[in-house]
Amino acid sequence: MEIEQQALSNPTGVETIEISGSVAVLEALIAEGTEVIFGYPGGAIMPIYDALYDYKEKLDHILVRHEQGGIHAGQGFARTSGKVGVVFATSGPGATNLVTGLADAMIDSTPLVCITGQVFAHLLGTDAFQETDVINITTPVTKWNYQITDATEIPEVLSKAFYIARSGRPGPVLIDITKNAQIQKFDYSGYTPCNHIRSYRPKPLIRNEYIEQAAALINQAKKPFVLWGQGVILGEAELEFKAFVEKSGIPSAWTILGAGAIPTDHPLNVGMLGMHGNYGPNVLTNECDVMIAIGMRFDDRVTGRLDKYAKQAKIIHLDIDPSEIDKNVQTTVPVWGDCKETLPALTALIQQKTYPEWLQKFKDFGQKEIEAVINDELHPASGELTMGEVISHLNELTNGEAIIVTDVGQHQMVACRYAKLNKTRSNVTSGGLGTMGFALPAAIGAKFGAPERTVVAVIGDGGFQMTLQELGTIMQSNIDVKILILNNRFLGMVRQWQELFNQHRYSFVDIESPDFVALAAAYRIKGKSISERGEISSSLKEMLEHKGSFLLEVMVTKENNVFPMVPQGCSVSEIRLK
Repeated sequence: MEIEQQALSNPTGVETIEISGSVAVLEALIAEGTEVIFGYPGGAIMPIYDALYDYKEKLDHILVRHEQGGIHAGQGFARTSGKVGVVFATSGPGATNLVTGLADAMIDSTPLVCITGQVFAHLLGTDAFQETDVINITTPVTKWNYQITDATEIPEVLSKAFYIARSGRPGPVLIDITKNAQIQKFDYSGYTPCNHIRSYRPKPLIRNEYIEQAAALINQAKKPFVLWGQGVILGEAELEFKAFVEKSGIPSAWTILGAGAIPTDHPLNVGMLGMHGNYGPNVLTNECDVMIAIGMRFDDRVTGRLDKYAKQAKIIHLDIDPSEIDKNVQTTVPVWGDCKETLPALTALIQQKTYPEWLQKFKDFGQKEIEAVINDELHPASGELTMGEVISHLNELTNGEAIIVTDVGQHQMVACRYAKLNKTRSNVTSGGLGTMGFALPAAIGAKFGAPERTVVAVIGDGGFQMTLQELGTIMQSNIDVKILILNNRFLGMVRQWQELFNQHRYSFVDIESPDFVALAAAYRIKGKSISERGEISSSLKEMLEHKGSFLLEVMVTKENNVFPMVPQGCSVSEIRLK
């Protein structure tokens, strides 16, 4: 093995060397700049793990406690680093345990390369031990998948996998490798990264006439409104977006995956869109005359009833994925292309403007929201603790510099609404799929992706119990993740809907939890539980300053609701403050 590595590190011309398929996999990862692999070994992927034994100095492997934890960690890594997350799993249940994470990564456009082991090629289709048809299972939830049965295919297929995962609209790729291909020796001539596939166009051609039409609409607008999503971050177009917003002077609101592209306190950042978004951005969606959507897909949680959504407005939609144009909302001017390229072209053609009266309307609605909702949530004078006041104290201590990783539920909406974010790639959450159990493993990956930054996982008591075994991954890898459990002793978001729409018929949402602090201690993680208002700030400070991981449980009020709220089936302008 040492001889193989020495020869591989000094390839000359078209000379070849005989290596195994497993070594070829690892050489591909090194060539692609892979820093860390999240995985779990098993029988069908054992040859790759055997080869990995000799690559410990070149590739960092993190042993997770469940394959779903591995793929969520890969997502967290990709979201904070901007690189491709890499995940290993074995065949059968190992591969099927990746499916939820693949679906999550697909809908949230997260670049992953997942490599699964598979039974020997001659056993395919025989219902062999731990054989599943992972290709057909994962086709709907991957950007591309492929099964390798011959080792000679490995370098080319993996180069395509990384190219497809990271290019255009990113997404997950799964490569299934039969055991015989992992063992097979072949003549290896080096690794060539892929930068073109004949049948694949990751970025559509930019049409200047559409940019000109969009600029004309913006220049004529009296009440324009920008909606931005994660496409700005995925395109690494934060500076271009900021320049566009500041030159145009247009009030701008974000989807939860777009949060942080410009700082929370930017004067033209008017808040969060969607079901639990801010009051002004939702109501004024139906008053703007020109809507500029940038790198977002008009998800149903943003639009509410489509037949009552922004019918008065001309719609300009900038997106790298042509399939998103006109999918949900009819577009007046489609601007296809990478917003890293289309935004500067558009900015060059628009006039420098301000809209003080229009911007003031957002501020006026914001003041109503402060009085009706935010004051009581962030600064309660008495009573039980609220989730919002915990996030408010966290803001004061992190000053918006931390990465906030959230699970799914009430705590997610509260954290997204109130967390202060000064930097891009600071908000990591499961957006489109809404995967409970996402936060803890994703926070592990997020810390590997941004080791210099503080990572805080904000989790509910329900979601935490779905992947709590990943505390073992934290223990063994000695990673520094701050875990903040907001415990309301309910499956809070489901309970809220049952209260509001099912006449308080609380059906199986009252959840009991273990002693989380004792559980953390079992994994050699320091922990603390608090329930008094006076303990919040000091306990958060203790958590943040502790060297190593720390679990802080905050007991919050049981039956608090997240408002504002656009009830399902209603227009965004029918948003409720109470």
